[in-house]
Amino acid sequence: MGWTLRFLGVGNAGAVELGSAMATLERDGAPWLTIDCGGEGLTAYQARYDGMPNAVFITHVHLDHVAGMERLFVASYFDEARRGKVRLYVPAPLVPFLHQRIASYPNVLAEGGANFWDAFQLIPVGDAFWHDGQRLEVFPVRHHWPDTAFGLRLRGSAVWTGDTRPIPEMLARHADAGEVIAHDCALHGNPSHSGIDDLEREYPAALLARCVLYHYASVADAEALRARGHRVATAGEGLPLAEPLPTALP
Repeated sequence: MGWTLRFLGVGNAGAVELGSAMATLERDGAPWLTIDCGGEGLTAYQARYDGMPNAVFITHVHLDHVAGMERLFVASYFDEARRGKVRLYVPAPLVPFLHQRIASYPNVLAEGGANFWDAFQLIPVGDAFWHDGQRLEVFPVRHHWPDTAFGLRLRGSAVWTGDTRPIPEMLARHADAGEVIAHDCALHGNPSHSGIDDLEREYPAALLARCVLYHYASVADAEALRARGHRVATAGEGLPLAEPLPTALP
């Protein structure tokens, strides 16, 4: 069955009906690595896979991307088979922000006796990490503030930009092997997100042809993006991916 990129949600923070911008990399039809943990996205994950993620990569800590973490804590901490085994791959600069935003509430359980991180295996990552025999690359993107948002690459298969402005220099390096590129794009951009005019100005046609757009504001905006000749993701859609290329160590 191979590899698939499954969009669990495709909307921006205000487009609740489109779901949280979140995805899962599937291998042979099973969830392999989930990207982000938004509230609506986690609900979509549970509905599709009848369970909770075992491995999550966090792109950044805006709440539409991490609001499901408390629910994931409860599901993991109170299941002895999962407690301390759910892998959280977090870019190292994000660890203090994630702790401050999600994990630092005093007495995570009213009864006491538990720390938020007891439920997880927290793995701070740099420019790459290994998961289940595959090496994935991590790279900074342009969202809100420097070094607070990161993209992900499974070499030869997929690139997930996360929330970002155009990043031609990063994609020249991290999407140079024919990958499908899931890219933040709305009909209109702003200082933290790409608009379609931005992508059409910054990216060559060959790169745009590999982009699948998500994180837009409405169904109407998605149709407008399609009318301009672009591929637009929908919630629940699965994109077939090429087999990852053999790991090339630097």
